[in-house]
Amino acid sequence: MHHQQNDQTRPRTTTLTETFGRLVPHLRPIMARLVLGSICALLASVVALTIPRVLGWLVNTVLDGDGVASAVWLGVGIVALLGIFEALLVWLRRIFVISPTAEIETDLRLNLFRHLQQLPVAFHDRWGSGQLLSRSMGDLSLLRRWLAFGSIMLVVSSLTVIAGLAFMFSSSWILGLIYLAGAIPITIRAFKFRTVFRDASRLSQDQAGDLATTVEEAVHGIRVIKAFGRGREALDGFHAQAQKLRETEIHKARTLAGFMALVVALPEVTLGIGLFTGIWLAAEGQLLVGDLAAFFATAAFLAGHVEGIGMLLGMTLTTKTALDRHYEVIDSPVTITSPPSPRVPADPTGHLVLRDVSFGYPDAPADANVIDGLDLEVRPGETMALVGGTGCGKSTLMHLIPRLYEATSGSVELDGLDVREYDVEALRTAVAVAFEDSILFSSSVRENVLLGARPEPGRSEDEMLAEALEVAQAHFVHELPAGVDTLIGEEGLSLSGGQRQRLALARAIAAKPRLLVLDDPLSALDVRTEEAVTARLRTVLEGTSTLIVAHRPSTVMLADRVALMDAGRIVDVGTHAELLARSEHYRYVIAAGDEPPSVEDVLNTEGTTTEGGRA
Repeated sequence: MHHQQNDQTRPRTTTLTETFGRLVPHLRPIMARLVLGSICALLASVVALTIPRVLGWLVNTVLDGDGVASAVWLGVGIVALLGIFEALLVWLRRIFVISPTAEIETDLRLNLFRHLQQLPVAFHDRWGSGQLLSRSMGDLSLLRRWLAFGSIMLVVSSLTVIAGLAFMFSSSWILGLIYLAGAIPITIRAFKFRTVFRDASRLSQDQAGDLATTVEEAVHGIRVIKAFGRGREALDGFHAQAQKLRETEIHKARTLAGFMALVVALPEVTLGIGLFTGIWLAAEGQLLVGDLAAFFATAAFLAGHVEGIGMLLGMTLTTKTALDRHYEVIDSPVTITSPPSPRVPADPTGHLVLRDVSFGYPDAPADANVIDGLDLEVRPGETMALVGGTGCGKSTLMHLIPRLYEATSGSVELDGLDVREYDVEALRTAVAVAFEDSILFSSSVRENVLLGARPEPGRSEDEMLAEALEVAQAHFVHELPAGVDTLIGEEGLSLSGGQRQRLALARAIAAKPRLLVLDDPLSALDVRTEEAVTARLRTVLEGTSTLIVAHRPSTVMLADRVALMDAGRIVDVGTHAELLARSEHYRYVIAAGDEPPSVEDVLNTEGTTTEGGRA
């Protein structure tokens, strides 16, 4: 169950400017508010930076001995007013930036989900769902926090440190130089820290995505894990992944801690040297005591900002890797698109023709085609069964018709037009699909069945729903606690396999397509229910062409014609009786025996099926 991200998803290395530059179009509408928020944050820091100057003036005034009481009260009043003004500015900063940055997060999340909907199935085959989940949730939440706080405070703290150094130099240029000397090793160390911390952040985010995929797979497959008693093995696999993530996070924390230790320690050391030097300068009369007090009050204030710059730099690098991961998905090309000028068939009858169609999966060798030069025709209103051995390409062929995958060569034509000439949405409206693995959504029965339904003049949704459920023999829904409004749970796992199949089939029926593609959707049904479903299908979807993958003789015999598939090609087409008479391979596939059976054996099987009602 362990899923590793495909190496092909690794992007090229980008700079901070390149990555954050891509946010500019999203930032333009809210730039005014971000600027106002930044100004408020900067003014708050300037106000806070002014307080040490007031304290320095107050100390010098007290030491002079003139107007001590009035000076103290004046100083207290000024500091109190500055504190209130600073708090007001901090409040305004939050008011200005929180709402617009949350809007950017929402917009990016919507864009990502929209793009995921448009990406081809081949993309989703390569990506773990946990990776996509972490990109759409955790990474974008991190971006919002950085926009609302990290980016603003990084700029403000940097400017505050520069302004603070100017104040310190105005108090004593000697002490200012001593303090500034401590920044040189920090600057040198920052270059190495940036690379190491960025790589560690990227690795931890990828590993977190893999871990999320493992959790999701384990939850969805919990019945299998329990049934085979593999809980311990699943836990061991999860533990190994969790340990790797833990080690990466510890490495990341140690990297940041080492850098922060340098950022905190060096200014403190320089302050110690500055204190010794300042006392000597004051004793020599070259520095006023108030200026010395103002210098160290400023240095104490800057200490928080210097430390904050280190933390904010780490946050910025982590946000960069989060953005890189986000844009990996956004930059993935949508290879199945509508043409510039879509065409509409003149005579929409559900006539399907496949001409010399070939297809190979993207990651497979170039010569390993699953479909290889296949030709097939489904006539208007005809029900055709597609029969073949396991792995011959039947399910893959079904994916090519609604362009879930794109044929490598040849053409798939619906009503005289290549499917690539259709608008994609219009094509998938004309073709309804029911797969063998019946995927349902965490919503009501009603919403699941009417997912692909289109409004019909003179018919209500309730009528369309009732008909689809009746055709699919899904009468069980009326016995659910809330009937058709019952929430069926994630992926419909609260239902049996047969119940899920019937709802998936009802969903395809409600769409009222011109072409119905069924990938063995009746495999979990008993023969009597299958016959009832098929009989009602013929009545309700009269005129609808149907292509159905079949494994059971009972299904095959209900079709007008049968296509026999082998090694990616259609090797024979005819009625059930015709193929029984002339094709040994067909008899073998239908009987599903170890040895190719005789015609008499298959005919006996057919008789048993129809007379005794057994598959």
